[in-house]
This record gives sequence, structure tokens and C-alpha cells, in this order.
Amino acid sequence: MTPTPTPPPPRAHLLQDTTLRYFLEVAQSGSLTEASARLHVAASALSRQIAGLEAQLGTPLFERHPRGMVLTAAGEILAVHARRTVLDAERALGEIGALQGLRAGQVRLATSDAFANELVPRLCVEFQRTHVGIEFSVIALPTAQVPDAVRSGAADIGLCFSRAPHKDIAVAYRQSAPVLALVLPGHPLATQGSVTIAELTRYPLALPPAETTVRQMIDIVCSRLGLQLAPVLISNHAKTVIHFVLHGGGVSVASEIAVRHLVAEGAIVALPISDQGMDFRDVEVQTLAGRSLPVAVQAFLELLRERLPGSVGPH
Repeated sequence: MTPTPTPPPPRAHLLQDTTLRYFLEVAQSGSLTEASARLHVAASALSRQIAGLEAQLGTPLFERHPRGMVLTAAGEILAVHARRTVLDAERALGEIGALQGLRAGQVRLATSDAFANELVPRLCVEFQRTHVGIEFSVIALPTAQVPDAVRSGAADIGLCFSRAPHKDIAVAYRQSAPVLALVLPGHPLATQGSVTIAELTRYPLALPPAETTVRQMIDIVCSRLGLQLAPVLISNHAKTVIHFVLHGGGVSVASEIAVRHLVAEGAIVALPISDQGMDFRDVEVQTLAGRSLPVAVQAFLELLRERLPGSVGPH
């Protein structure tokens, strides 16, 4: 399901066509009733506006069903245009705010769990120290849904792990993100230069669920080697598996970015996994292809590019 875009700041409505704004709200909510409640406009008024728009264009924009409104092919085309109109209005307002020293604006992020836990809030705080008026909206999503949020306009920037290109998504920054093994400093594996999946299976193991990219990479290795996995803990929450290691439960896996702060503190040891295929993954900073970003978003994007490499360096 495509995430619902964060409503633009009220001033952005001044730069948008009312009919298109109403159309887009119905398209996003799939319901006249829900769109009416969000916009504080009578459902009958919304219906008249959309009917008028369809008459002007000479084609239906929605299929009317008892349970809601579904975009037609023509409606999908218009929705893409309407979303870009909203984004362009926000960019114009951001540039006006930038004339006053970047003291106003909004940065909307869609990010997978590993980044939402530590990296993103830390960078938001750092950014706001020099740009006090900037507001952030951060939604944590499964990796597969991050590009959808950027594509729909729900987010200005997507931050996630990816292994394949996505339609209408531009990659503003990319770096390799191999899966690492996590152990405590006193663990028998901690002094090794690298480990294998087979070595990890000798200890209590915490892993993400089967639908995640990391688990799929591990499962491919196990299938190739004929290894049977028996994790004692499965969780889709990055902090859960990391804290399983911190509390002495056993071993786990994560990206360098997810545990960078813990490695720096000496609380955990992150080891390369030497099995073939465990480095076939990248961190991607994603934006909507062809979109000119608002000034505040572009400035935060530059901060991301600068801070993401950390100790591993850009790739």
C-alpha cells in the first residue's frame, strides 16, 4: 500500500489549483468521504469538482465502486502531474524561505529501520542546530516501501538498502553495505578478521525475518552450503536483534551503519562475513527522478552524503 503523503504546509495551497488539489486528495484516500474529512469540504462539492474536471478532459478519472474510488489510466497520468504540482509548490516556498537564511521549510524522510534508529535522528539534530526553523517528518517503512513513498510524494528523500533499480527513482548517493556479523568483544569469534555463516550457526543466533533482504542473502548462502538455520530469535526490528547481542544472548548480523555508534564505543564487534554474496547490497539515498528539490531538502541531502560514509568511506 502506497503511504499517504504528508500534507504540504498550508501556504503551499496558495500555489496550487483547487480542483487538482481536491482530485489528488480523493486519489490518495480512495474515498470521497475520507477526502472530505481531510479537506473539511463537503463530499458533494468534491464530487462536483471531479465531475467537472472529467467533463473538461473528456474522460473518466475514477472508477466508482461501492467501497471507494479507483483511478483509471487517465487518472493515474493526472495524479502524477498533480503530485509534481504539489512538490513544485513546496519547492517554491522553500526557495522563498531560503531568502531569509534557510529558517523555514520541511524535510520529509522515508527510511528503513536500520537508519531510523540512530543515524537519522542524529543528523536531524545536527541539521537543526544550524537551520533552526526546519521541520522534519520521518516515517520508518519496510525497505520495499521506501521507493513507493518517494515516488508518491510522501517523502522527499528515501534512505534504504537496495539491490535493484526502481522506476522513477534517482539515486543521489550510493555506497556498499555488506552484511556484518555482530558479537560481543569477549566472544570467541571477536578476534577473527572475518567469519563465515557456518561459524555463526554454532552460537545462538538472532536474525531478521525471511522477507528481508539480509535474511534472503543469508538463506541463499545456507542453501548453497547445505546449512540448516535455527535462529533462537527472529525480529523485523533492528534494535531488537542488536540488543540481543548486547545482552549476551548470542550473535547476529547488521549493516555497519546500524551499529556504527556501538562499534565506536567498543560495545560491540562487527566482523566481515567472508561467504560469497554477503556484500551484494548498497545503501541508497533516493529522490524522485526529474524533481528539483526544495532548498532545505537539498541541504539535508548534502549532509547525508557527507555523513553516510563514516569509517568505511564512499564507494
